Amino acid sequence: MNNVNVAYSVANSTEKDPKKRFKLRMPGAFVILFFLTIVAVIATWAIPAGSYSKLSYDQSSSQLKITDPYGKVKSIPSTQEELDKLGVKIDVTQFTSGGITKPVSVPNTYQRLKQRPAGPEAITSSMVRGTTEAVDIMVFILVLGGLIGVVKASGSFESGLLALTKKTKGREFLLIFLVAILMIIGGTLCGIEEEAVAFYPILVPVFLAMGYDSIVCVGAIFLASSIGTAFSTINPFSVVIASNAAGINFTQGLTWRIAGCVVAAIFVILYLRWYSQKVKANPKFSYSYEDRDEFNKMWSVTSTEGNENSSFTVRKKLILTLFVVGFPIMVWGVMSQGWWFPTMAASFLTFAIIIMFLTATGRNGIGEKGVVDAFVGGASSLVGVSLIIGLARGINLVMNEGLISDTILQFSSSLVTHVSGPIFILVMLLIFFVLGFIVPSSSGLAVLSMPILAPLADTVDIPRFVIVTAYQFGQYAMLFLAPTGLVMATLQMLNMKYSHWFRFVWPVVLFVLGFGGLMLVMQVLIY
Repeated sequence: MNNVNVAYSVANSTEKDPKKRFKLRMPGAFVILFFLTIVAVIATWAIPAGSYSKLSYDQSSSQLKITDPYGKVKSIPSTQEELDKLGVKIDVTQFTSGGITKPVSVPNTYQRLKQRPAGPEAITSSMVRGTTEAVDIMVFILVLGGLIGVVKASGSFESGLLALTKKTKGREFLLIFLVAILMIIGGTLCGIEEEAVAFYPILVPVFLAMGYDSIVCVGAIFLASSIGTAFSTINPFSVVIASNAAGINFTQGLTWRIAGCVVAAIFVILYLRWYSQKVKANPKFSYSYEDRDEFNKMWSVTSTEGNENSSFTVRKKLILTLFVVGFPIMVWGVMSQGWWFPTMAASFLTFAIIIMFLTATGRNGIGEKGVVDAFVGGASSLVGVSLIIGLARGINLVMNEGLISDTILQFSSSLVTHVSGPIFILVMLLIFFVLGFIVPSSSGLAVLSMPILAPLADTVDIPRFVIVTAYQFGQYAMLFLAPTGLVMATLQMLNMKYSHWFRFVWPVVLFVLGFGGLMLVMQVLIY
């Protein structure tokens, strides 16, 4: 009889929930990137191969080097006169001073080349090579994970969170507001959205303790920093290098960019406030509610007020202080000292070693083996995030080696040669939106596209800084969505589904394209 009841229950549950069996689910980050790698390989067969000549500066000989589409290299004197002959409207000091380090496309040099299709083996080999090329940021992430593991093992997170939640009770959104403002400022000044990955471990447990969800965490950090970068004012990795490659001073259009950044900041803060209040009032409103328990298990930090280990001792305060102080030092190093991921990793490793010593010794110390295991465990938890970054770079390798990126750029430039005024700049905005998927690096897209597309502004009598602004808006509207960019690593780190993120971010993408397009049209009409 029991067997019959069990069989009936199983059959009945199947009849009641037929939709669940066939529910379409968005694949995870690894599957999406694997699929896009296959698409990139197929594209190398379908899209004609071609290339522009590339211009770079050789420090050893103090000369400019031109590599033509067929790979032949020619050296020329590093003078402004030579650049003018090439039609490259860039100050020569940008090359000689190291302001521009990546090869620059030379206008009017595009050549169709013999097709270079990628074979099936490129699917896996590009993943491996992309991962090795991304080793600098991967080491940074692993060191960061190890640092987090040690701080968690010390019990400092639990005690600090208990103290913080008491002080912020009733004013929870204030922390989101402050974090978002700082991220927007960091984005507009130095493009900090890549480095912002370091802030999740310290802020996510805090947001969870305040009753928010994973979407709020990504919104306050990644979304806010990326909005700041989209409306960059003096970001050297975006607007400055793009302006240099366009042959103009980056201060041109600065007033417009500041005004745009202020409006965008207000929009994002209001959007975050609306969403966070909805989640606070009703947790089931959360776009990621179905994964809430798993996310909380992964990131939440619980403590009991009466527990002896929850007391906020001097040692725990010192450990948390050391942990937190590493982040402003990182920002300072990036903005003023030219730090990159290896230096940042070394900086965090220094703090990790000091904290390991404090955690291992003393009355409640966990010993040498305990801190080492904690470091290794923390690092291993972020291995997936590191691999995602490498896989995304592998897609770009396939397209570059298949010589299809320049073909897409040349085709894009042909779309705007016979239009003028507002239509011209709106088409340019959409072109940069598409190119943002193909070349997710802001500095990489700047040096590849600006020498080709910026001169087109002269043909329709508009300032070149408007092209630079279109590049910012278009590329970053795409980078909120593009799996080839940073977003997949962010979602993997927080174990968030892409579909949940898309549901939250698409209004922001429309805002950037809509408000950005309006600003661009106003600039064209005024000038």
